[in-house]
Amino acid sequence: MKISTAAAFAVASFSSSCHSWSTTSHRSAAFSIRPSTAAATSTSLFSAVEETSSAATKYADPSRYLSDHPNNNVPPHIAALVGKGLHTRPSHPIGIIRSKIQEYFASLPVQYTVYDAEDPIVTTQQCFDDLRIPPDHPGRSPSDTYYVDDATLLRTHTSAHQSEHLRSGADAFLCAGDVYRRDEIDSSHYPAFHQLEGVRLFPVEDMKGAEGLTGEEWTDSPECKMIADDLKATLEGLMDHLFGETEKRWNEDYFPFTNPSYELEIKYEGEWLEVLGCGVVHEEVLQMADRADRRGWAFGLGLERLAMILFEIPDIRLFWTEDERFHSQFKEGEITKFQSYSKFPPVYKDIAFWIPEDFVENDFFEMTRGIAGDIVEKMELIDEFTNPKKGKTSKCYRITYRSMDRSLTNEEIDALQDEVREKVVDLGVEVR
Repeated sequence: MKISTAAAFAVASFSSSCHSWSTTSHRSAAFSIRPSTAAATSTSLFSAVEETSSAATKYADPSRYLSDHPNNNVPPHIAALVGKGLHTRPSHPIGIIRSKIQEYFASLPVQYTVYDAEDPIVTTQQCFDDLRIPPDHPGRSPSDTYYVDDATLLRTHTSAHQSEHLRSGADAFLCAGDVYRRDEIDSSHYPAFHQLEGVRLFPVEDMKGAEGLTGEEWTDSPECKMIADDLKATLEGLMDHLFGETEKRWNEDYFPFTNPSYELEIKYEGEWLEVLGCGVVHEEVLQMADRADRRGWAFGLGLERLAMILFEIPDIRLFWTEDERFHSQFKEGEITKFQSYSKFPPVYKDIAFWIPEDFVENDFFEMTRGIAGDIVEKMELIDEFTNPKKGKTSKCYRITYRSMDRSLTNEEIDALQDEVREKVVDLGVEVR
């Protein structure tokens, strides 16, 4: 299967920013802002799809995420995406990839529990503290994360449920779901996407030789190496299951919640593609989850990323379309190349303004998407300069408007652009 140039470019870009383990961790103690759903939403690998889909979509209530709280920064267009349950739809590319991953893990000797319909609202404790994400990490900033209030947010990764499952006694599990991050706008970035996390703890008797070891003594031990080797073998098998036998390479990486940490790349159609991050679960993470007596591994991956490669889908917005010309192309359990059904012309509009010292680019992107929705295909900085006399910096952005379903008129885009120019002053800028 030959991956298209457009899809390859999108995936290459997507890999660096929507990595399922891009240092934004999670975890939750017994604290819970919603009734616990872990028991209700865990299913065996062969559970009924209808049950799973129904559980995942029960959170489709925008009023849960919108409030007058001063720190709430969830816009209506994001609240409307929650609970779509794309990962549980059997004939959706995201659901197909998820099912194939679960199919692989079901073939292994270890039995994995699946969690795929948990509350997308998590606590800062779950999402950051329990994963050793430091208080000053940029991932905690409102410019990167959607906060419901001071202490709760839309999860930025599925790892936000890891510790609660460990605390509940789970030794091997997969966790899939929709996650949310404020980000740039182009064909490979979207504020809502999907991840799948995997965790496995090893029997106490297998770790007897490492009992009491910490720090470098632990990471240098034969037991730690055994866990890392098992992790790599498991994930290499997963890649062969998805892509067929392919060349692979491992790189050392850093994540605050694993040590040692790795990233896996595969060679696909002549190109090296980063596909996931993983590592041996950090001993402090296990301690905070009341599992200090155990050792194990964890990994995380982005489902859109894999789907864009395997189905050759060039634009991440397509996953969210309701257009039957998209959905009719896919069938449960089958990977087929996406056939573009339309390519409408773009409309380009530029906007330039003087920025304040505290200007946050993601705020501008979010504001524009809130005005124009998914017809905003791309926003890019095309010029920047500082006037030494005024001591001011100017930025000029090019906004690409394009609908996936119809041709846009200059009149409607002019109206949207005028609204952008009117609203952007609320960010403290001076339009030029």
